[in-house]
Amino acid sequence: MEEEIEIILESADESMKSAITHFEKELTKIRAGKANPNMLDSVYVEYYGAQTPLGQVANVGTLDARTLTIDPWEKSTLEPIERAIINSNLGLNPQNNGEMIIINIPQLTEERRKDLVRQAKAEAEDARVSIRNARKDANDEVKGLEKEGLSEDQAKGVVESIQDLTDKHSGRVDAILAAKEEDIMKV
Repeated sequence: MEEEIEIILESADESMKSAITHFEKELTKIRAGKANPNMLDSVYVEYYGAQTPLGQVANVGTLDARTLTIDPWEKSTLEPIERAIINSNLGLNPQNNGEMIIINIPQLTEERRKDLVRQAKAEAEDARVSIRNARKDANDEVKGLEKEGLSEDQAKGVVESIQDLTDKHSGRVDAILAAKEEDIMKV
């Protein structure tokens, strides 16, 4: 019984950690007015007939805090990369100089900052829902163990441990969100 309880707790913890990891990854896509190569992770380029991640056809870097550079490995991919960035709905305006693509990250307006905060809050809520789902799954497993002979007191203790994990991970989501909000709203 002890071993099954440990497995349930570890599984719940892993699920909650993966929800936070996913949340952090989603937040990197929300730009706060600073150039970050991860902003272009969702861009796929038509490359020899296949949709290929931008990072596999070019070197993406930052020139300074407001400028991204994309240096393709083959000059023939400049146009498709430029088209892919425009079509990606990231609100970026690539400039092709014949050698590389340069993207100036515009200063964010107050309204756009508020939209980005709303977007970040929506991602945080998705993470919290994932964490609560992990809690529910773990609690269901505990109920199953209770039917197999786990005492009521032990089950209650395990459920409390699961709730502690949930609170800890939800607090982490709140802290990450607060830091991102501050980053977005900072002019």
